[in-house]
Amino acid sequence: MAVIGAGSWGTTVASLAAANTPTVLWARREFVVESINTHHVNPDYIGGVALSPQLRATASLSEAVSSADVVVMAVPSQGFRQVLAEAKAHIRPWVPIVSLSKGLEAGSMLRMSQVANEVMPGHPVAVLTGPNLASEISVGQPAASVVAIDDAVIATALQELFSTPTFRVYTNPDVVGCEIAGVVKNVIAIAAGMAKGMGFGDNTRASLITRGLAEMTRLAVALGGDPVSLAGLAGMGDLIATCSSQSSRNTSVGIRLGGGEALADILGSTSMVAEGVRSSAIVLELAQQYGVDMPITEQVVAVCHNGLSASEGLLALMSRRSRPEAQL
Repeated sequence: MAVIGAGSWGTTVASLAAANTPTVLWARREFVVESINTHHVNPDYIGGVALSPQLRATASLSEAVSSADVVVMAVPSQGFRQVLAEAKAHIRPWVPIVSLSKGLEAGSMLRMSQVANEVMPGHPVAVLTGPNLASEISVGQPAASVVAIDDAVIATALQELFSTPTFRVYTNPDVVGCEIAGVVKNVIAIAAGMAKGMGFGDNTRASLITRGLAEMTRLAVALGGDPVSLAGLAGMGDLIATCSSQSSRNTSVGIRLGGGEALADILGSTSMVAEGVRSSAIVLELAQQYGVDMPITEQVVAVCHNGLSASEGLLALMSRRSRPEAQL
């Protein structure tokens, strides 16, 4: 297996998989490669965590993928197409591509599985998603995830590759629903973080999570997803974990926005990618294209991209016309 991208989640998945199959992790910087190969740590993202001694790293993309039976893409959404295109010439025919990225491509509004299908036609494409905070899974805390692909044979094979005694993997044929859930939950997490940063408590967060789930479900269904997936690990599970954890980069961005910091200052102070900031405007554009009402997403876009304050965004949400809860 090859895992492309040595961020916190890519590194964690590579370390998990290395217990089950020979695994190579691609990192851009030689310093990171040397640290993983020599000391079994990734100093840039999860430096305090011991990685599997079986995991090997390389800075050569061709070396990483040329003999891989599975290629796992763990790069941010905006670099996904370019990196996969660079790797394409070295990937053998029919090798499955697995996306870990929870974002949409700017301009095309494509999900990462759609990008992979465009770049690598003829290759099976799957998505690994769920309530997967790398800071917890990397140290062996029990967790579960979903591998989404509409091929049951490949799904079962991938399930076995990623599963460990503390990481339980389920299969799901609904790629659209699982993938949209992973994208939109990052946007809702920013809203939940803003509420926390403004000093509000559990009632506010619970309300945002619940209504955020309704938004996620509306969009997923409009795109052909199964609403059952939104009630599972990829939807509700990931949403709860992300909105409740300060180790979530999207929630952390929201908390600081709620505290009055400027977005440019927040993003400039971290090397972590908060996909929800990038994706929020694309999600809203996609929703408008399909006629889907997403009021929380609208206000996240207004705060992140249009200069509205967090308090003004909350006021706009609370001032909306009342409606039946079950109305989708």
